[in-house]
Amino acid sequence: MRMSANRTKPEPPAAKLELTVQKAVNSPGLPPNTELRRWLAAALERSAAITVRFVGAAEGRALNRTYRERDYATNVLSFGYGGAGRGQVLTGDIVLCAPVLRREARAQGKALSAHVAHLTVHGALHLQGHDHQSPGAAARMEALEKKILAKLGFADPYADNPQCRRCPMNKW
Repeated sequence: MRMSANRTKPEPPAAKLELTVQKAVNSPGLPPNTELRRWLAAALERSAAITVRFVGAAEGRALNRTYRERDYATNVLSFGYGGAGRGQVLTGDIVLCAPVLRREARAQGKALSAHVAHLTVHGALHLQGHDHQSPGAAARMEALEKKILAKLGFADPYADNPQCRRCPMNKW
């Protein structure tokens, strides 16, 4: 363990990331794996093995229908497979629907990379147990997203953007 500059408490070891990227859809302009790795690393509180899969509308819709009983393609889905215990490696998948991301980025007037960064961070937070099932939990998750994205050089995705607050996972 490294010691912090003030030597009062040790810094936790850096989280390690095993990343697999799958592109099941041909969609120009998707971010390179190096950027996905950087965004995920910024959002992870511990070591993880994560697969990021870019899908088309048909697969996105089928997954959303099967796992959430909602019959439409959504922007991001997160599937955690374990690693809930302290010291265990977090494992999970983040599924990003490329045509939905592209449409939303255009509608929100932002670069595709900024929108993908936001939803990659959002998905990583879900894998770690964060949610937005209540207004309080949503406010905490949103604040964490904004903090992480600011460190990565991205603007607040929620500023003047009420569409962004309508995450399909919200139940309140």
